Amino acid sequence: MTMCSLKFCSLKALFLLLLYRSMQIPKAEGKGDILPPTIQKIIKGYNKYLRPFFDNGPVSVGMSLDIASIDTISEINMDYTATIFLRQRWTDERLCFDGNKSLSLDGRLVEMLWVPDTFIVDSKKSFLHDVTVENRLIRIYPNGTVLYAIRITTTVSCSMDLTKYPMDKQTCTLQLESWGYNINDVMFYWTRGNDSVRGLDTLQLAQYTVEDHFTSVTEAVYETGRYPKLVFHFELKRNILYFILETYVPSILLVVLSWVSFWISQSSVPARICIGVTTVLTMTTLMMGARTSLPNANCFIKAIDVYLGICFSFIFGALLEYAVTHFCTLHQLSSKELPKIIDDDDDEEEKNGVLAAVTKNCSAPDNTDKTDSNKSKTTSTDRKRERSQHSVCSSAMSVMKRLF
Repeated sequence: MTMCSLKFCSLKALFLLLLYRSMQIPKAEGKGDILPPTIQKIIKGYNKYLRPFFDNGPVSVGMSLDIASIDTISEINMDYTATIFLRQRWTDERLCFDGNKSLSLDGRLVEMLWVPDTFIVDSKKSFLHDVTVENRLIRIYPNGTVLYAIRITTTVSCSMDLTKYPMDKQTCTLQLESWGYNINDVMFYWTRGNDSVRGLDTLQLAQYTVEDHFTSVTEAVYETGRYPKLVFHFELKRNILYFILETYVPSILLVVLSWVSFWISQSSVPARICIGVTTVLTMTTLMMGARTSLPNANCFIKAIDVYLGICFSFIFGALLEYAVTHFCTLHQLSSKELPKIIDDDDDEEEKNGVLAAVTKNCSAPDNTDKTDSNKSKTTSTDRKRERSQHSVCSSAMSVMKRLF
C-alpha cells in the first residue's frame, strides 16, 4: 500500500513539472527578442537608472501643458480640480538612431527608459488615466529627442482671498518641480514661453472667467538643495450675475417688504408684527444659505457678510421701530387720561353748584308766590313781575342745559 502511494505521488509530481515547463516562456523569447531590430539596437546596453548626459552637465527638459478641463473650484477646501495633458521633451544621446522618421512606442515601454521625476507641488490628489490603457505616449526622434506625454487629473490647492467675495479675483498656480534631481542634474524650461499652456481660451467655467495667464521659471530651495521649478499662473474672475439673482435681489425685496409695514395702521398690531417677524426669519435663512459655499472661518469678514448684515439691520430696525412707537403711544394715552378724569370731577362739582343756585333762585319766587297766594291776592303788576322772573329763570335753565 505504501509503495503504490509513493508511485502515485511521483507520477503526480512528474506531471506537474512537465506542465510547468510547457507553460514557461523560453529565455530566448524575452522582451529583447520581441522588439523590432531598431528598438533592440537602441535598448541594447541602455541603463534607465542613469540620466542622459550623466557626466556632461544637466539635462534640459522642456514642458508644455494643455488644459482639458477645470472641473470644480472649491472655496471651502480652497482648491481646484483640473485635467491636463503634460508633455515633456528632452534629448538622450543614447537613443540616437539612423533614419528620418520618429518612432512611436507603446506607453508600456516607458518602464524601459529614463524619464524625469516631475511632480505637482501643491497636489492633494492625482491619478493617471488608464482607460483603456494607461494614457502615455512615447515618441523617439532620430537625434535622440524623446517626447513623453501623459494625461493627469489632479486636485491642486489654491490660496484664496475672499475679503471681496463675491466680487473677487483669484490667482491660482500649477507648479511643476523635480523631486530628486537638483539644478546641477536637470533644468526645466517652457518650450514656447507663455504659449506653452493652451486650452484656457476655449475653457468654459460655471462661475469664473479666466482673465489672464502667464508662465514663469524659478527654483525651489530646500534643505537638500536647489531644485528646478516651473510655475503656471492663471487669474480667475468670479461671475456676479448668479449672486445678483440669488442673493442681492431677494435681500433688497425683503428690506422693501419690511418698510411696507410703515403704511399699515398703527392699531393693526397682528399685521405689522407678522410682516416684521416673517422678514427677519427669511433674511436669516438667506444669510445662512449664502454661507453654505464658504469656509467656516471667522478670521476675515467678506463683502457679502457686510451687505447682508446691513440688510438684516434695516429689517430688524423696522420691527423694533414699531415696538417702540406702540409702547410710546400707550404711555402717552395713559398719561392724558388721568388729568381728564380729574377735570371731569371738578366740572361735575361746578355744574352741580350752578344748577343748585339757579334752581334756588328760580324756585324762590314760586315759594313766595305760593305763600302770598295763601294769604292775600296779588295785584296785576305783581303778577307781571312774577311772569318776567319766571321767564328769566326758564331761559337761564335752558342756556345752562345747552352749555352742559
